[in-house]
Amino acid sequence: MDKPLSIGELARRTGLTVKTVRSYSERGIVTPARTASGHRRYGAEAVARLDLVRTLRELGLNLVTIERIVTREAVLPDVAAAHVQAIEVQIRLLRLRQAVLTAAATRGSSPEEMAVMHQFATLTGGERRALIADFLTAVFGGLDQSGFARSMTPELPDDPAADQLAAWLELAELSQDPDFRATLRSVAEQYASDLAAGPRRGPVEDSRDALDAGVDPDSPEAAEIIARHGAERTVACLAAVSDRRRERYFELLAVINGWEAPENLAPVSRWLSEAVRATA
Repeated sequence: MDKPLSIGELARRTGLTVKTVRSYSERGIVTPARTASGHRRYGAEAVARLDLVRTLRELGLNLVTIERIVTREAVLPDVAAAHVQAIEVQIRLLRLRQAVLTAAATRGSSPEEMAVMHQFATLTGGERRALIADFLTAVFGGLDQSGFARSMTPELPDDPAADQLAAWLELAELSQDPDFRATLRSVAEQYASDLAAGPRRGPVEDSRDALDAGVDPDSPEAAEIIARHGAERTVACLAAVSDRRRERYFELLAVINGWEAPENLAPVSRWLSEAVRATA
């Protein structure tokens, strides 16, 4: 471009308004030459500089920062790196809001329930660990089952995906359910009692094997399984296995921790339920 451009020509060339170009000139972002009559004239450097300014504005930088970059008061890579960090924070906040609003829309939550979900979503890493530690203490406290407690501990990544955030919200809410805690505590105590009596298989393991072997739940073999474990223990185990909340907890845990989906115990639960009814 050999011929200097008027302010109107520069505005058309760069897709900006005359008012914007004039403002940038007054800020020193572009420096025009003056004709004898006092009119502004701009060279090729002004076009290149305004193209850069427009790009930086589209990327979200403010004019003060842009002015420091084009006048060499700030180094672009440093500014870009700082801006990347700010954008990453914004992305995490947007994911968080998306997870809360999606959960609220899906569940038909009340304002109070949404406020609780937002609270769970904004917990720090330490606060999340404390919340889960309280839950696991209520379930396993005083019992020698640290391995089970670790296997039920969610580890939400620092930069979770949308499905992990949604799973965390539901799991955190579920962990605060007093009835769910009491149910898991009962199962943990029964397991501790079984261990104290010596290693042995439980009703679920035997029922799974019987189901895989095609054993009819209304058969002597099924009745023998119920008798071996005791009706009371079997019914208690059946209640735990059939509790949809327990199954859901492990489904959510797998999403958060990036594990494979847990085994679906519904078929085992149905077989065991039919076997219990057959022996009643």
